[in-house]
Amino acid sequence: MPHPSAGPTRSLRRDAAPADVGGAGSRAPLRPPLTLLVGTGLAALVVTLLVAVTIGPADLAVGEVVRSVLAHVGLREADVPRLHDAIVWDLRLPRVLTAAAVGAGLAVAGAVMQSLTRNPLADPYLLGLSSGASLGAVAVLVLGVGLLLPVAAFAGALLALVATLALARTGGTLTPTRAVLAGLAVSQLAAAATSFVIFWTATGDSYREILSWLMGSLAGATWSSVTIAAGALVVVGTVVLLAAGRLDAFAFGDTAAAALGVDVERTRWAMMTLVALLTGAMVAVSGAIGFVGLVLPHAVSVVTGPAHRRLLPVAGLAGAVLLVWADTLARTVFDPRELPVGIVTALIGVPVFAVLLRRGRGGTWS
Repeated sequence: MPHPSAGPTRSLRRDAAPADVGGAGSRAPLRPPLTLLVGTGLAALVVTLLVAVTIGPADLAVGEVVRSVLAHVGLREADVPRLHDAIVWDLRLPRVLTAAAVGAGLAVAGAVMQSLTRNPLADPYLLGLSSGASLGAVAVLVLGVGLLLPVAAFAGALLALVATLALARTGGTLTPTRAVLAGLAVSQLAAAATSFVIFWTATGDSYREILSWLMGSLAGATWSSVTIAAGALVVVGTVVLLAAGRLDAFAFGDTAAAALGVDVERTRWAMMTLVALLTGAMVAVSGAIGFVGLVLPHAVSVVTGPAHRRLLPVAGLAGAVLLVWADTLARTVFDPRELPVGIVTALIGVPVFAVLLRRGRGGTWS
């Protein structure tokens, strides 16, 4: 398997094949209508959210969850026991909503990065964002000011982005290969700095807190986390979806995209910056959660095809559902102990990716 630093890769491609674009002598495969895919995804997400909130040590019913939510938004009188209402509104609902927003954001960011770099092994953390965010987060954790963790993580991700793009531009035009290599360099530097900070300053219980965050955790999710993650998803996701046609053009290479009227360098800069903002917001509230942004775009494209107008919304919904269930498993399987959700997504993502690899032999990924 090629390393991401190899730049554009011919293996595992989910780029548009002749069958996908309806070239001469080919027949476009039949795909489910987008409305059906989105409607099914929305229904699955609503059911997932309602059921996930009921799962935990306290025995809750779906009806209680619905009544609690309706009461808090002013649509009915509160008739849920106060303890159950607090569990729903203050503990579980912010967590599952944050998980949904983070899962959707990572899936969308992964799909965009794979298109911009023409690298099927790209994920949202390719530009060193995860390592930069980790450095910022660890710095405030060892200083004992955990309340500033989201701000520090987001700032670290943005600094990593600036360093990556500046390094990539030192050799001239920003290209996928330069961006990938610069991102790897910045990622390694930030990871080394993070390790040094932990080695030099972390003591006692701070090790466990730092490790949990580095492996991805939604345990500290609040309504502020929901606002950060959902706000970034709505704003950036809308802009990216409106640019779906330009993202499709990148599948055929920079020369072909330019011939189609796309300002390649400006579009790549703008899209990478947007993806960095989206990823930074997600990492700031959840830590680094792997495999969602790598696997989901490939898995969903089997159903949607490579067109981003179809791929992005369906990947977002699938990522939301996946991460909610992964986090539910993380917090309940070994109760009262809690696994970092990044462990669960890796355990799910590796087998799924292996299946996709096997199915892709000789197909649209070859």
